[in-house]
Amino acid sequence: MQSTPTNSLQRTLAAMQLMDSALPTGAFSHSFGFETYMHRGDITNAESFARWLEVFCREQLTFTDAVIVREVFEAENFAEIIALDHLVRAQAVPGQVRHAGRTMGVRMLEIASEGYSSQWLSEYQVCVEKHLAVGHPALVWALVARDLGFEVAEAVAQHLYATVISLIQNAVRAVPIGQNAGQRLATQAQEWVSEAVETSAELGLEDLGAITPGLEIAQMQHENQRVRMFMS
Repeated sequence: MQSTPTNSLQRTLAAMQLMDSALPTGAFSHSFGFETYMHRGDITNAESFARWLEVFCREQLTFTDAVIVREVFEAENFAEIIALDHLVRAQAVPGQVRHAGRTMGVRMLEIASEGYSSQWLSEYQVCVEKHLAVGHPALVWALVARDLGFEVAEAVAQHLYATVISLIQNAVRAVPIGQNAGQRLATQAQEWVSEAVETSAELGLEDLGAITPGLEIAQMQHENQRVRMFMS
């Protein structure tokens, strides 16, 4: 695949747009399981939410999203992208997580395709529209980042940190933890994201989805929670 020539400023601006928590992908409506812990009384303040977020970052984000981004960068042909898309959906055991990945991925794909053209991104959009692929935000971002000439570690960090920030913002209004506590947590989370980037460099496709079962169980239990703010 031919990469589109670009400069560092263009890459930075692209990341600022696509990784902005204000991007209308629907991320604001997902807790990815932390609402289950709230319902149990395990998350009640900034400190308890921080403990959950650290585990989520070091486990689920490291062994799913980080691996996805790296695998896109290593792909040698488009068929590998489609195979990865299918694996990503298959490894997502909780139904709500599968649905969240698809809805957020499709929306990001629509937005990215309007502003950032590449052969693989266009082909991926066609496959998603024809239901030959599912869509996932990490995969879409990786296709854009690879074409713009990002280093893989930076692309992984951008996506993981954007996901963390989105979850913090959701916790600010749901727990609630307060805006100042959210900003302190955003600074603290930079260490977890850095560790996730380093750890994922040693992982491969065989590690995709190898996460703590407790997180997935909580995400599945959320489906039957009687009162909730989030879709997952």
